Amino acid sequence: MDRVKRLSIQLLENYPDRFSTNFEENKKTILSLAIIRSKILRNKMAGYITSKLTREAEQEKSHSDYSESQIEES
Repeated sequence: MDRVKRLSIQLLENYPDRFSTNFEENKKTILSLAIIRSKILRNKMAGYITSKLTREAEQEKSHSDYSESQIEES
């Protein structure tokens, strides 16, 4: 799992605008950016990237919802 996270984070840092919350698109993006011979490794990396971006999007949404509720109370 350490290898999956390390490689995924490297790709996200180098190409942040190329990935999304769509698993299938992320698999294709990884295929075009890196030479990953193992289908299982590629799928695990795409899954990790997808879940990481989904979590970040949900955190931003909940943070913005909280900020809006604070403004409305003022």
